[in-house]
Amino acid sequence: MIQVKSERELELMRKACRITAASRALAGEMVLAGMHTQEIDRAVHDFMIKQGATPSFLNYNGYPKSICISINEEVIHGIPGKRRIKEGDIVSVDVGAYIGGFHGDCAATFAVGEISESARKLIEVTRQSFFEGIKYARPGYRVSDISHAIQAYAESFGFSVVREYVGHGVGAKLHEDPEVPNFGEPGHGPRLIPGMTLAIEPMINLGKSRIRVLSDGWTVVTADGLPSAHYENTVLITNGEPEILTTVDGEC
Repeated sequence: MIQVKSERELELMRKACRITAASRALAGEMVLAGMHTQEIDRAVHDFMIKQGATPSFLNYNGYPKSICISINEEVIHGIPGKRRIKEGDIVSVDVGAYIGGFHGDCAATFAVGEISESARKLIEVTRQSFFEGIKYARPGYRVSDISHAIQAYAESFGFSVVREYVGHGVGAKLHEDPEVPNFGEPGHGPRLIPGMTLAIEPMINLGKSRIRVLSDGWTVVTADGLPSAHYENTVLITNGEPEILTTVDGEC
């Protein structure tokens, strides 16, 4: 069942989302050559705790860390550890914070120093595909109108869309109805109404769309070994323009 949030619930969600966005920003600042991914995880964990929040991902369905850090061909759910980030990597960071009974959820892909032109374009297109999608995050449209816009934009550059993992509603639970795929024909799925909160998250591959899960049971990688990028925000459907809740100082 889709949860439509009250004004009181939305104020609580805004707080959770501000902490989530600040956590993404902190992680992004730490994505530097030579940094261990577990150092970033630890810093973000400590930051959330100081804000009075808890990491949404920690122990979620058994996930062992506080954030997800996915490098190069890793699509999502990369587990922070002893791996060092290198010059030329692209690093996707996915974070969620829980406070006051509600979650925020957001992600972004960061470049480490000089990266290839193809990787730079992949990051740009993935981010912009989110903004193409939310042009349809308005009352009267349907979920798949967002999905179709994301797919059409990403594929127009020759990239491919991951299909096995999708966006979702978010609120009192980290994953709520409805699912928000990044592909599909327009005009399908639930109709959007004010008060819905959606985690919209394009996952776009440089090569083919096929993926596989590593033996750790979590890390999703591209089957062809080519890079992938991820961009996500928690979005509120309003009576007019959608409101991006996971922002810091108006940036997203």
